[in-house]
Amino acid sequence: MTQNTDTKGTISPVHIIGGGLAGSEAAWQCVQMGVPVILHEMRPMRKTEAHQTEGLAELVCSNSFRSDDKENNAVGVLHEEMRICGSLIMREGDKAAVPAGGALAVDRDVFSEGVTQALEDHPLITIERGEVNGLPPEAWDSVIVSTGPLTSPDLAKAVQKLGGEDELAFFDAIAPIIYKDSIDFDTAWFQSRYDKEGPAGTGSDYINCPMNKEQYHAFIKALLAAEKTEFKEWEKNTPYFEGCMPIEVMASRGENTLRFGPMKPVGLTNPHKPEEHDGRSYAVVQLRQDNALGTLYNMVGFQTKMKYGAQVEVFRMIPGLENADFARLGGIHRNTFINSPKLLNETLQMKAQRRLRFAGQITGCEGYVESASVGLMTGRFAAFERLGLDIKMPAPTTAMGSLLSHITGGGNADTFQPMNINFGLFPPYELSPEEKKGLKGKEKGRLKKQIQARRALNDIVEWNEAKLAIAA
Repeated sequence: MTQNTDTKGTISPVHIIGGGLAGSEAAWQCVQMGVPVILHEMRPMRKTEAHQTEGLAELVCSNSFRSDDKENNAVGVLHEEMRICGSLIMREGDKAAVPAGGALAVDRDVFSEGVTQALEDHPLITIERGEVNGLPPEAWDSVIVSTGPLTSPDLAKAVQKLGGEDELAFFDAIAPIIYKDSIDFDTAWFQSRYDKEGPAGTGSDYINCPMNKEQYHAFIKALLAAEKTEFKEWEKNTPYFEGCMPIEVMASRGENTLRFGPMKPVGLTNPHKPEEHDGRSYAVVQLRQDNALGTLYNMVGFQTKMKYGAQVEVFRMIPGLENADFARLGGIHRNTFINSPKLLNETLQMKAQRRLRFAGQITGCEGYVESASVGLMTGRFAAFERLGLDIKMPAPTTAMGSLLSHITGGGNADTFQPMNINFGLFPPYELSPEEKKGLKGKEKGRLKKQIQARRALNDIVEWNEAKLAIAA
């Protein structure tokens, strides 16, 4: 690769659109490698419905970066990887930390002010205030789009036109995702409806959880009574559409609505109870494989506005899911994100126009820390390219590498929805007989996660050293 410079031999800038957490982190990573950046932020020239200030990296919804446990929690592992990689977001987050038990929570104003000051003071960063209308000018040959859930309409339409009308969504319809190894297969079973194989199937592609009549009616009652979340003020004008109808809204239309919808039992035979009603259940909850590794399964049609605690309580009423461990709980909220597994390559470039890279929530990652981590990777990829160097990829065993793998191909493009980091995205690790010795149930799972966490932190050091060698 050839280093990209202007006629005076200076390195050409990378243009970054969006000054949220992802854009701010991408800018920081570029300049740490000696690559100049022009950071475009439309506020305050054009305001959004959610932001209150013109500060960079403003936290809109929550001041929590969630768990900071680097030994047992995938989010904590991601925190630590980012710290190892010199993350600006984590540096300023640690400075602005407020008491929150095992979580990292920050003073929102102090955090944003710290990020803004760092970027404004850096000699290689130029901040330009104003909206980028539509696709950026062709003269911008290296662009990172990190515009988040409130992408301006003109830019969103341009991206939609370039990637395809059906490949950009404006509303999350998130169903819960469950770790496969927490499902009880003495109750549940594998089968596709009518044993259909399909183009990539085997006839046993879904996990099925059966209900009898009493269990079904108790479930419907709990579903309707559960506490629900409300839309945020800036989401309220975005109506539901049939493709993302909450499960509880469907249930409110009649007690049998779900039995003739996502919970219909036809074409499914319970091998555990073949003598009852010819093996046919009164209702069936289906789960579909959600990642290429086969570690995560999605509850089909179960997008919901129930509060998180209520979801766990209600969904564990489903036979086979009594001990379900949730990698992600459900939700519905306004967002703008692309179908990354279909549209992006492994370095987050848009296949249809390689000068464009994407970072943050628009790629289909969920959460502040995840958004910033994708910004970190995208910034480094753009800088490697600008310097004419081969791009170094984080190992898939790392939290960043596993998240990258998911959004650029590991996730199912047909059902892609935003995802938080979780151990289900990491390559599986099987405990040896010696490691299992003396351990019971959940102790095995805890040790497995601890080993995955240690492996991730060891492997991220090697990736970071490639960047340090350039900076030196």
